[in-house]
Amino acid sequence: MTNNFPHLSPVWTHLTDIQPVRAEGIYLYDAAGRRYTDFTSGIGVTSTGHCHPSVVKAVQEQAEKLLFGQMNIVIPPAAVALADALNEVTPPAIDTFFFSNSGAEAVEASVKLARQAAGKRNIIVFQGSFHGRTAQTMAMTTSKYVYRHHYQPLPAGVFVAPFPYAYYYGWDEETTTEFCLKQLDHLLHGQTPPDETAAIVIEPVLGEGGYVPAPDGFLRELRRICDENDILLVADEVQSGFGRTGKFFAFEHAGIEPDIIVMAKGLGSGLPISGIAASADLMAKWEPGTHGGTYGGGSTVALAAALATVRTLQEERLVENAAQMGARLMDGLRGIQEKYPAIGDVRGRGLMVATEITTDGKPDKPLAKAVQDACLARDLLLLTCGTYGNVIRWIPPLVVNAGQIDEALAIFGQAMAAV
Repeated sequence: MTNNFPHLSPVWTHLTDIQPVRAEGIYLYDAAGRRYTDFTSGIGVTSTGHCHPSVVKAVQEQAEKLLFGQMNIVIPPAAVALADALNEVTPPAIDTFFFSNSGAEAVEASVKLARQAAGKRNIIVFQGSFHGRTAQTMAMTTSKYVYRHHYQPLPAGVFVAPFPYAYYYGWDEETTTEFCLKQLDHLLHGQTPPDETAAIVIEPVLGEGGYVPAPDGFLRELRRICDENDILLVADEVQSGFGRTGKFFAFEHAGIEPDIIVMAKGLGSGLPISGIAASADLMAKWEPGTHGGTYGGGSTVALAAALATVRTLQEERLVENAAQMGARLMDGLRGIQEKYPAIGDVRGRGLMVATEITTDGKPDKPLAKAVQDACLARDLLLLTCGTYGNVIRWIPPLVVNAGQIDEALAIFGQAMAAV
């Protein structure tokens, strides 16, 4: 891509040079009126669709009343209202909330809380994880080396276990789960014993690492291991939360409850807000003043947008729609897979779906990129992910309907035929 924007830092990568001037639902529009189907949701952010009327109204009304109320000085009513609303959708024992601005900030907050509450320092993460790009979260991120490229050394005390990615290993789910649990046990005996391990942090659906759902049995065993060894279980739901997987949070598929939930992205429908949730007893172990931030819990417009987002998800049954439309999307993609063996795997939960592109069973990044480009030429925006860059991910807004799913599938089929 040519550099048409010399005053913007080149550190950003860009899928396109489209400059949208307005958006609605699943669509973006440029100044010429050209319409693009956005199946990226701004990397999982615009779950209620672009410019949902309820979110826009909440932002406008809040902006007229109070823009900012610094949490260390006053208690913004919008923060109290959002905490009350989140308390309705989290497990009963998880009833206390801390707000910040980004997913990485929230992950760092969860680590700081875990270390203080547990009185231990080490953290276990999983291969293929993405937890952010700040110093602490870079040390926890293993999905691509570029996220930590030339930034070593990184904070210590982070240990990496294998994620149960059955397609990568070439095994069935049960064999993969057994292997990964055995390796985790080896890690706890060989590198970071339970009396030094504060938390295990996992994405219930691996995000940047390839959109791989953790098997339910694996998550249940993690819960058991944490309980038996006095280790906190942290669910990083930054990308998988707020209805994306057909449940409000992805860990619900396994019938477990984590000790800490990390949330961001879909929480604010496009406004920067994140948070962590834990029990009041756990939060009480966090020494006052040891964590915070100027804007966390004080940017009332973002808080209002988040409250409107939660209510919209509930009132419009968007979580249920994600489950139904996700099933339709998966069925359609598997039909296309039957025609094109280069689609090695179709997997996902709800509207967090992956098509892994391979040749002779090996990752094929150039082919995945060619398919992505062919979709873009037909005005369908899709992102890739995965350590090898060969996974095309499907993350449309949760307001997507059956006709729009079918239209995107038709374009994808055309793109596969074209390449």
